Amino acid sequence: MFDASLAFTVDNDLVLEIIQTLPNVEYNYSTPGGYQRAWLNQICLSTFLAWLQEEITPNARVHPNTAALPSFWEVVNGTAMSFDNSRLLLLPTLAMDVDELRVPQEWVDIPEWVADYYLAVQVNPDEEWIRILGYTTHQQLKTLGVYDQSDRTYSLESDHLIADLNVLWVTRQLYPEEIRRASVAPLPPLPQTQAANLLQRLSNADIKFPRLEIPFSLWGALIAHGGWRQRLYELRQGIVQPASIGEWLQEGVSNFAQQLGWERRQFTALSSGMRSLESQASILGLSRQILVAGNTYELRVFPKSNPEEQIWRFELRNTNPENMIPVGFQLRLLTEDLQPFPNNEDIATTPVEELYVEVMLEPGEGLVWEVTPLPAEYEREILRF
Repeated sequence: MFDASLAFTVDNDLVLEIIQTLPNVEYNYSTPGGYQRAWLNQICLSTFLAWLQEEITPNARVHPNTAALPSFWEVVNGTAMSFDNSRLLLLPTLAMDVDELRVPQEWVDIPEWVADYYLAVQVNPDEEWIRILGYTTHQQLKTLGVYDQSDRTYSLESDHLIADLNVLWVTRQLYPEEIRRASVAPLPPLPQTQAANLLQRLSNADIKFPRLEIPFSLWGALIAHGGWRQRLYELRQGIVQPASIGEWLQEGVSNFAQQLGWERRQFTALSSGMRSLESQASILGLSRQILVAGNTYELRVFPKSNPEEQIWRFELRNTNPENMIPVGFQLRLLTEDLQPFPNNEDIATTPVEELYVEVMLEPGEGLVWEVTPLPAEYEREILRF
């Protein structure tokens, strides 16, 4: 809980005292710059989010989810959070003389990353405070910001920032229809073979700024895909072999997957259409809970028969057995580069107990799952078989 006495204003700027001992970075990063970036963003996030939840809106949360943060901080500055159907981006800096807001292009021109509000945050770890120097909207950033090709950032002078953060909350109430986001062109799709080549090229930790190494259209498409961005993070840590579903079932779910909510579970299966108790068998599979439209569902993944046959079943069920899946819900599987394939989805045309898709896969093949409506904290992940 945030202590309101730790917040005060200076020249209309909100100043928050850092509410905990300066955090140690829990994850590895491939460069000293990445480590410092993660440390700085963690200070900013923990302090501001506690204040936001206590003073403004209790439903504020990290976007897309906490587990994804290291893969962002490995390559780019900034931390996004969601609240009340809006997105806010924190952009911390250690500079003591700040005359502009600098925003990496990724947060402005990748459609999935665009925020409504961009906050310039000055962090003073020695005196243990952060100061909100002002904010702007995506619309203003695209209209008034100056793009610098050399480091792929948009900059906006301090004169164009709104210093008083109270204006943000008041404007939301008085002008809910305010246009906060400019239109952004979609990035061209990235074929899987090209993505694999780029990942291999950018995995070299001697490349200090992978975001500047290839054209933005390729870079943006690569890291907009949560599964590929996580893979890049792993490769830059020296994790060459990606974890597979088979390994999770045999050896235990990886730490990253556990953070997403995956766990091993035993499921009861019926043999050959038989309904007797004698025909029931126990199958080891994977399960995670997801929140969709305010209700909790369970996503299950397990082998249809012998795991060596590589036939896998994906199921979606309500965690309350008495509740059905509503009309319009979809469970969809896509290839690693987000392409559909025959019989890749199940749609609830009437209320149903479960949605399911069964697929036969090659060893090493990756799939991406999707559920519509979109689950809370959802980001694409690659499940490798």
